[in-house]
Amino acid sequence: MTDGRGSRGSFWRENSLTLAFGIAFLVVLACQAVTGHAEFNEQLTVDGMQPIGFGDYLLSSDFAVDVTENWQSEFLQFFLYIFGTVYLVQRGSPESKKVHQAGPESEEEQRMGDHARADSPGWAGTKDWRQALYARSLGIVMGGLFALSWLAQSITGTAAYNGRQLRQLEDPVSWAGYLITPDFWNRTLQNWQSELLAVAAMVVLSIYLRQRGSPESKPVGAAHTTTGVEG
Repeated sequence: MTDGRGSRGSFWRENSLTLAFGIAFLVVLACQAVTGHAEFNEQLTVDGMQPIGFGDYLLSSDFAVDVTENWQSEFLQFFLYIFGTVYLVQRGSPESKKVHQAGPESEEEQRMGDHARADSPGWAGTKDWRQALYARSLGIVMGGLFALSWLAQSITGTAAYNGRQLRQLEDPVSWAGYLITPDFWNRTLQNWQSELLAVAAMVVLSIYLRQRGSPESKPVGAAHTTTGVEG
């Protein structure tokens, strides 16, 4: 088909970033399930128990906690970055606003209220709670997704932890009890530190390094001190 507006080719091209990462996510998740199933059955064999089927593993708390512990750290990364970059800046980084623009900016700069345009989202032009909510909606949703996935990690982690306790003939713990175990915080903190390191590295390295054509990079010829400009 032609690549005109509304054509099938146009849809795939215009949404290729989301589609590519969505497909890659499903492929990697499937690979994680396969390898996780094999590792889990190896541990069951060591403990003198019978291996379980792949379908049973997909429904198990062990698989769920391995997935959710990574999800919560990713959503935390974006939540902190979205809110942090409102006030925090890094001179020379395209990941930062210009130094003098730190803060929530004016309604004119944000195209809100009386400054909303014809193509602005409907709630951007209001002057009540809808505008206040919509103006912070991205951070709120990311924060909510982090909280929900962290809660899911704690619940599935409790079940997985208690499964190991029972296999070792030890007493299970309550949900509240699991929240103070080294297992919960080790799972949590090892993901948090890696996400924070990755963000810090991206902010600093993008000052001096370039990737031609990427919006995450400054133009190749931009000065190192140029801030808030994307390629």
